[in-house]
Amino acid sequence: MQSSAALPLSRFPVVGTHSLEEARDAVTRVYLAHDLTADHDRVDMTLNAVADHHLTLGYLTYQAEAELTMPPTEDCYHVNLTTVGSTDADRSDGARARTQARRSGAVLNPMQRNTVRWSADAEQLILKIPRSSLESHLSDLVGRSVAEVLDFDFGLDLTHAPGQSLLNSVEFLARELDRPGGLADMPLAREQLEAFVMTQVLHAGRHQFSDALAAPAEAVRYGRLAPVVAFLEEHADEPLTPQQLARVGCMSVRTLHAAFQQQFGESPMSYLRRVRLDRVRTELVRSDPAAVRVTEVAMRWGFFHQSRFAQQYRDRFGELPSATLRH
Repeated sequence: MQSSAALPLSRFPVVGTHSLEEARDAVTRVYLAHDLTADHDRVDMTLNAVADHHLTLGYLTYQAEAELTMPPTEDCYHVNLTTVGSTDADRSDGARARTQARRSGAVLNPMQRNTVRWSADAEQLILKIPRSSLESHLSDLVGRSVAEVLDFDFGLDLTHAPGQSLLNSVEFLARELDRPGGLADMPLAREQLEAFVMTQVLHAGRHQFSDALAAPAEAVRYGRLAPVVAFLEEHADEPLTPQQLARVGCMSVRTLHAAFQQQFGESPMSYLRRVRLDRVRTELVRSDPAAVRVTEVAMRWGFFHQSRFAQQYRDRFGELPSATLRH
């Protein structure tokens, strides 16, 4: 195993312990109540985890052959992405799944009892997503109400494109949360990436809405898009999301993206970024350089990564924002 400082989510330690009881208590606090057994009743367990509104992301290893038996959570989905070693899992309906490092994972159904046996070297990145978050997100994507448990296949293929995208996005989220000045300090960007991770979960796992997700988005006339554009421009200084914009237009997120591509040749978030850059420029042109800082104006309009903002500004206007302010 890597040194503790190099482990995923090392900025968010929960526990490192050899005690089976402490290991059980920590996972219960972060994820769910469960029974835990291990060879010789001893582990070398590390749990790092961070929680936000949409999901909990954690890194877990026991460094021992261990078995977890978990009752139905009822209100959460758990997505286990094995990055080292392997696990064998079964659930109360008789389904079985084997996870292997970077090749397969498992989705724990909230209405089933699940048992997972870890190899001694196994390491996982584990998502806990409330039912309300994931099912509401799916509703936005497909444009209709979802009020039932998503019956995911137990096993999760991480070798095909959607599975690879899910693993890559979760690892990217973990790296950014670990990085000083990264997503942990950018609530808006963090929320957007968490929403992307949920989208990848829904595409990577097979369930009863998979066909609806894969279906082509409906065509939209500009008239239906007009209130979305008006809302976007009126509230450009607020933390808007594609889900919120889709609700304004009474359409699915997929239809929203397709309509913006058709009408403007870009995504709604790209269109919003152009609007915000225009607002920044207008404010800089009117401002006194002795009294105003570029950073303050940029952050007011949702640009928190200053070097990236400066490049985007230069690409659009042919000069750096500091030059606009000086002039």
